[in-house]
Amino acid sequence: MTWLTWRQFRGAAVTMSAVLVAFTAFLALSGPELASDYSTGVTACTLSGDCASFFDRFFDEYEIPFLAVTVTVLVLPGLLGLFWGAPLITRELEGGTHLMVWSQSVTRARWLAVKLALTGLAAMTAAGLCGLAVTWWSAPLDKSAAAGFALMDPLVFGARGIVPMGYAAFALVLGVTVGMLVRRTLSAMAVTLIVFTALQIAMPLMVRPHLLPPVRSSFELDTSNVDAISSPPGGESARVSLDPAIPGHPGAWVLSSRLLDPSGRPAAADAGGAAVPVSLTSGPCGPSERTEQAARAGHAMDPCLAEINRLGYRQEATYQPFDRFWLFQWIETGVYALLTLGVTGFCFWWIRRRMS
Repeated sequence: MTWLTWRQFRGAAVTMSAVLVAFTAFLALSGPELASDYSTGVTACTLSGDCASFFDRFFDEYEIPFLAVTVTVLVLPGLLGLFWGAPLITRELEGGTHLMVWSQSVTRARWLAVKLALTGLAAMTAAGLCGLAVTWWSAPLDKSAAAGFALMDPLVFGARGIVPMGYAAFALVLGVTVGMLVRRTLSAMAVTLIVFTALQIAMPLMVRPHLLPPVRSSFELDTSNVDAISSPPGGESARVSLDPAIPGHPGAWVLSSRLLDPSGRPAAADAGGAAVPVSLTSGPCGPSERTEQAARAGHAMDPCLAEINRLGYRQEATYQPFDRFWLFQWIETGVYALLTLGVTGFCFWWIRRRMS
């Protein structure tokens, strides 16, 4: 039974192996240069005292390959469920070859177990290798990523560490289950894609933020959590636009962020930001404070931010700290492992009781 399954699966396995070799070769060849550029840049910017500008330039330079490898790992589990899981049983049901196997000494449970074990192990290995290889390759970029692309952010988290293995195992078993239910390959592939995509969207939006209780705190304003200070049309007061970042907590996943006034209430906000009663024509926030020297050093907003802090304005943020990254990886992988076991149990029940 194992040999028969391998003969049916070897074409897909060889194709995936070739893709993995090419992908890991690209990462292995470009990774050392990427790490060297980052190390050289950090050393230089530490001496000059302006690493923020270097991080922006460095990430912008490598943003396209960063997004390419991240998206590759994100879509790989879904593709495995689509092209490995959905046809695995369905093509046998369509061709009637399962009846010939069942008429021999092979039981239905053993037939299904061998197929799931062989393809499941291959899918988890492929996704795990890709996830860990990209985690190694992108380490310098993850340290310098722009807001929204940090390790804990939804777009990146699912393409790092060990969670791709959990995604791949679930996607494969989901495809097998859907195929057993609908008995049509194309229909099974479509339903698998819809269900898996919906779950992958729901997980970071509704489940992952609550895997552990988030932290809520308030912070003074500085250049790390303020994106811009602008003036509304026809007025002299300021509008403060916050960044999804927290001073002293680099890499944190910010779930919500707002500006509080001195009384602790949310400051009135519109599309341009939250209103702050400071003048942009004179005083600490006036043009005279924005000297050329301060602008070159990246501290043009410092006098104005100091004045806003003196007035009692603060950022209130709810976030998941970066040091929970690996804990979240293990928890989410465990969630998908439980889902996989549940769906696998349903497969065995269905093939014994309902399938003919």
